[in-house]
This record gives sequence, structure tokens and C-alpha cells, in this order.
Amino acid sequence: MGNGVVHFEIMSKDGKRMREFYGSLFGWPIDANNPLNYGVIQPGMERAIGGGIGQVTENQLPYTTFYVAVDNPQEYLDKVVSMGGKVLIPVTDIPGMVTFAMFSDPEGNMVGLVKDVPPPAKPKPARAKKAANAKKGKKAPARKKSAPKRKKSRR
Repeated sequence: MGNGVVHFEIMSKDGKRMREFYGSLFGWPIDANNPLNYGVIQPGMERAIGGGIGQVTENQLPYTTFYVAVDNPQEYLDKVVSMGGKVLIPVTDIPGMVTFAMFSDPEGNMVGLVKDVPPPAKPKPARAKKAANAKKGKKAPARKKSAPKRKKSRR
């Protein structure tokens, strides 16, 4: 199975105006309450991905792009270069948020890479542990047996 698209981005000259436009158009709740004033879009549908709407710097042109989750962004950037693409933003870590990079393909399309961080492991239910131990040849701890119930005698 290949890597999945995990985020999209619409970067514009007027981030506030574009957040209002897309928020109204698609009914997206957009939260830009962060130091970067970057509008985070939560999907709201099971099959949808999240995204963001931000503002380009004065010398940048607006753009739309998507981000793909990868285990090692630098490895992918090296492969991009070997295949005729260009690194636009090297691997960059924004502490507590994301590690990302951006490249352009041989035709100039901009694509982002996001370091895929696996979700924390969920604890195994007790039954799963018992089954796993049985496979490994371990015996389950012995249960305490309760004393047999005595029958009440009728006298």
C-alpha cells in the first residue's frame, strides 16, 4: 500500500478573505486561533482529510498543494531530486506541530511531505493478552477456586 494524502493547503494573498470564502462555500469550520494565523480545517466526514488556509509572504504567489505522509522526508527529497524534481523547503520541524518538507515535481507542481507519526499503541484487552500468551506457550495465571457450596440440609 502506498503513502496517503493527509493534508491540503490553500495559501493566498488574503488569508482571512479566503478562510471566509471557503468556510462559507463548503461549510468548513476553520480555526485560525494560533500564532501563525493559519486556518486549520477539520474534515467532519470519515472519508475526508483536514487542511489549512494561510497567507503567502509578500513576494510569494498564491498556491494550492497537498501533503503526503512519509516515514522519512529526507529520503523522499533525495529521491525527488534524483527523479528531476527540486527541493523547495528542506525538512523543517515546527516543535509540537509537524515535521514537513516541500518539493516541486519536474513540471513545477508543489507537493508537501509530512513525517508520519504513528498513533500511540492501544493497550491490549485482557483476552488478547491471554491468547498471545497461549501462542507463546505461557500458561495463564491460575484462578483461585472458591470452596464448593454446601447444600443446606433439611432437618
